[in-house]
Amino acid sequence: MSKNTERKAIDKVFILLGSAATLTLVVVGALAWYGYTFATNMVSSQLAAQKIYFPTKDSEAFVSLPEADQNAIAPYAGQQLVTGNQARVYADNYIGSHLNHIADGKTYSEVSEEAMKNPDDKALAGKKAALFQGETLRGILLGTGYAFWTFGMIAKYVAFAAFGGAIIMAVLVLLGKGHLAKLK
Repeated sequence: MSKNTERKAIDKVFILLGSAATLTLVVVGALAWYGYTFATNMVSSQLAAQKIYFPTKDSEAFVSLPEADQNAIAPYAGQQLVTGNQARVYADNYIGSHLNHIADGKTYSEVSEEAMKNPDDKALAGKKAALFQGETLRGILLGTGYAFWTFGMIAKYVAFAAFGGAIIMAVLVLLGKGHLAKLK
């Protein structure tokens, strides 16, 4: 077998492998893009259906927050909550801030334990209920809204990387075909 024949065989193998890698990267990119659009569209539609709005900057709900929470919420003031990032800010800096004031920073489990020891204490029962509802909403926003939104955004970057890799591999395959054509 001549050197030229060996070189052609090697080029054909690399062209075939490069073509398979290109196709694989396109499929991975398409699946990741689907994951991105599914996750972010689902989160947005579910959040939009809840009709939750950030307080406006001139509202009592806004100005009563600590300065750090106001600064976090300010970019979204008056907007409807429809993205995962908004869900995180609303959960941590709006609901979380309010929850800290209900029972002097105590958690639901701490207040619940106290309420079990004092079953006739109506004020404590009210704090327990408010903390339960607030922590539940906060957990849903963080666990469903923010977490799945983040998964979607990761899928978006995977799609970009896969498509970029597919373009590079396609260029290499074309260069390989050009090199093979010169050997004939």
